[in-house]
Order: sequence, then structure tokens, then C-alpha cells
Amino acid sequence: MHGPGDTRAFDRFARVYDALMPPARRAPVEAGLALADRRVDRLLDVAGGPGRASAGLDVPRTVVVDAAPGMCRRALARGREAAVGDAARLPVADESVDAVLVADALHHLPDRDAALRAARAALRPGGVLVVREFDPVTLRGRVVVAAERAVGFGSTFEGPDALATRVERTGLTPTVVDRGFGYTVVGKRER
Repeated sequence: MHGPGDTRAFDRFARVYDALMPPARRAPVEAGLALADRRVDRLLDVAGGPGRASAGLDVPRTVVVDAAPGMCRRALARGREAAVGDAARLPVADESVDAVLVADALHHLPDRDAALRAARAALRPGGVLVVREFDPVTLRGRVVVAAERAVGFGSTFEGPDALATRVERTGLTPTVVDRGFGYTVVGKRER
């Protein structure tokens, strides 16, 4: 899911992750989920760490999928369903979920296109992929890029329009929900 070095770092970082990371912004995620043409009963929180971004969402069943076993243990300790897995090979059947969430993590994935294709395959028609990311051209975005490079992460960032184009190439209909330091791109599976 993450690059090998990133996965090891997140595995070690799992116990203190919640204390060091700011809370996830729920409103943009909810706005993205609202674009689904179906009720969202099952959501995958991919590269979801301890489930911070999906916590508090009104979704009957959420499963956190992360490559770092320590993050999955934290998600389980928080009462979440969790599975150790690769974003490019999700541990679910095709067309089995209503939404896939990738929050503040796509930039860590070594093969973003494969992860987006896997998300599309997992979605039922009318379902949505919701991606929250950091825009590297904003001042705060440049700080995040520099900080991740300084700690040795293999992160690759892109802005909302480039991500929307990438999402569209996977066969999803893209919508940029919001822009700024933290932005949201949604891809809807039409068929």
C-alpha cells in the first residue's frame, strides 16, 4: 500500500499517530459521499491508518485497509473492522462496496493508478471514491511536502485538477468538491 519505507514508518508510528495528527475534516468527506447515487452502507477506508478519517461517519459498515499491521491493530483497538492489505489489490470482491475513502494517504502509495483501479473495481455502480489530499502548490502544502521528504517518505503529491484527470482515466466520473491546502476529489462509478 505505502512504499516499503513508508509502511515500516507508519507501523512504528501507529501508537502515537492519533496524538500527533490533527483530526480529519469530516465535512468534505461527507460532501463527497453525498455524491453517490446509492446509499452508502459499506465503506472501505483505504490506507486508513487507525480509521481517523472514517470515524464518526454515518455508515453502517466501515472496514479500514492498511498495509501497516500496527495501524490495523490501532483500528481494531478503536472498535473498527480492519484488514492488512495493499491498496492496489484490495481484499474485497469486485462491486462489493458503496464507497472507498483515501484520506491524506494517496501521496504515499507507490502505484496510485493501480490503487485507483482497485478502488473502481471494488465500487458498486453509483458508488464513489472520495480522495482527500494536500495541494503541493499552497504554502502549507509545500511545508507538508518538505516535511515528508525530510523524514524520508517516498511521497508524490499532485493538485486537484491533475488528480481529477487521473481519476477520470480509471473510468470514474470526477468532481473536485473543494480546493485549498486540503482538497477533495470524488470519482463516481457510473456503471
